[in-house]
Amino acid sequence: MGNPRVIYWFRTDLRLHDSPALKAALDLNPEEFWPVWTWDPRYVYRARVGTNRWQFLLDCQNDLSKSITKLNKKSKLFLMREAPQTLFPKLFKAWKITHLVFEKDTDAYAKDRDEVVKKAAEEAGVEVIIKSGRTLWDSDELVKKNHNKPTMSISQVQAAGPKIGKISRPIPPPKSIPDPGDTKLDFEPQRPEQNPDLNSSSRLQGDKSYERISGPNDDFAVPTLEELGFARATSSHRGGETIALQMLDRIIADEQYTATFEKPNTAPTAFEPQATTLLSPHLHFGSLSIREFYWRVQDVVDNYSGKASHPPASLTGQLLFRDMYFGAQAALGYSFGQTLYNSHCRFIPWHLPSKVDHKTKLVTGEYHVDSPQAEEWFQRWKYGRTGFPWIDALMRQLRQEGWIHHLGRHAVACFLTRGGCYISWERGAEVFEEWLIDHETACNAGNWQWLSCTAFFAQFFRCYSPIAFPKKWDKEGIFVKRYVPELKGLDAKYIYEPWKAPMADQKKAKVRIQGDGKEQLEGVYPKPMFDFNERRNICIEGMKKAYKVGLYGDDPKAIDGTWRKLFDDDAEGPTEGNTNIMVLLKRTRVVRGKKAVKLKGATEKGRSVSEAK
Repeated sequence: MGNPRVIYWFRTDLRLHDSPALKAALDLNPEEFWPVWTWDPRYVYRARVGTNRWQFLLDCQNDLSKSITKLNKKSKLFLMREAPQTLFPKLFKAWKITHLVFEKDTDAYAKDRDEVVKKAAEEAGVEVIIKSGRTLWDSDELVKKNHNKPTMSISQVQAAGPKIGKISRPIPPPKSIPDPGDTKLDFEPQRPEQNPDLNSSSRLQGDKSYERISGPNDDFAVPTLEELGFARATSSHRGGETIALQMLDRIIADEQYTATFEKPNTAPTAFEPQATTLLSPHLHFGSLSIREFYWRVQDVVDNYSGKASHPPASLTGQLLFRDMYFGAQAALGYSFGQTLYNSHCRFIPWHLPSKVDHKTKLVTGEYHVDSPQAEEWFQRWKYGRTGFPWIDALMRQLRQEGWIHHLGRHAVACFLTRGGCYISWERGAEVFEEWLIDHETACNAGNWQWLSCTAFFAQFFRCYSPIAFPKKWDKEGIFVKRYVPELKGLDAKYIYEPWKAPMADQKKAKVRIQGDGKEQLEGVYPKPMFDFNERRNICIEGMKKAYKVGLYGDDPKAIDGTWRKLFDDDAEGPTEGNTNIMVLLKRTRVVRGKKAVKLKGATEKGRSVSEAK
């Protein structure tokens, strides 16, 4: 038998430096070596991905391909347009592959996908080599060392991690890469089902990803946004290993910043430049190794002569949070990304709850509109038209740039859930999934559960004020004026409460505070969609009741809808399941004794919420 014929399958490890899996592949001394990326329709159609994140991914792929070509002019990143589950069995045969190597992925879908690929490899007589490299510690091992339980706190990570071993030092990038073998293929891609396409609303035209296995020019090139049917990206943040390492170099060069960084003390109102590293999207796509980041920082801290910060607030502490969320997801699987069937997520009767397929125990991607008011609030929140300038500035920055500061994320998440709208955290997580360039399923779901106080954190009474909180960082409202230009002429004393500005001040600032933002008129900014103090108190009372009831997502009462019997009919959220449906349809007022109560329940396509479980 000749030397190994190896496929290296790139996924969320789009780099050459510090890649244990890539090193394992090259250590085989391959006779022929194919660096491959498979264009998985799961992410093209079934994941919410905005244009800015697509651009970041394409940047990373193009940069990696160029780096490979620098090492070997005959090689590149060979991007193939077919699902890996159906593509690899054909590649194994066509290229006479002996080994398939890739980096471990503990995302729920990735686990299922990789099992299918491993089975196909076994049937084809192909040896599979998998190495951990996406997190500081192998997430599955972290769970084992945490008594086979999901990691739900930093202290658990700090206790379990060292039991696995010391965090590995980064390994150098390869100095050479073997030639690929023949790349001719005598088959066309198995075209996937395109519907439902969760990204269809963002496409200017139909997706052309799967017309030819090697792309429109038969050169295995990275797709363009045009090929995917998308408009140009609006974010200035770009991806790629080259950029990531340059950014890291600049950060490490500032020893004081690196050693004394404390994330809670960084300004959410800072921009150009931002107050934090903005390396999170590079960690997600693997254009920066997490161990490279960790040890470059730790070496500075170890040699710093002053008083350095410590986890969890320090830079290295932020990486521990990431491992914590990955460990929780590795243990809980698909359920970690939703409320129902999630054993560690508190059940709260939020507005706009997810629809769930009880056969698969998975969310469907749709949600119940239990309240037209809540739906209106959600849309105003999403598109930055709440009438609260701090919240609107953040949501507009997110949509435009694909990134906002972590305290900004905290503020908008609290506002949507327990601090204002009482809307399901899953709705917010979906928006972040679409718009964030650093979206990572584990971290996104984990952070939203944290901020909604359904897991990880329980002090639900601590709410971010959309007025007092930003004043602490930016009294002049420079951040707001950058992202909500309608208010750029307004006096600073009204910048966070423009509805209080007298008409003379509004006229002077060339802005009118009126309406609900549905019509976007020049020089007009909407009134606030509710009284924040009133809504905060309502939400806190709702949280108190839900905590007292004490259900979690896997409780039979949460799953079958009988949780409603544990809540008063006039409690916040879709709690009127036992009220007469005709009363709900009319959305009238009922009288209980001497107290009039406005019903908040609504219908969905003629059905009550209780029927639409």
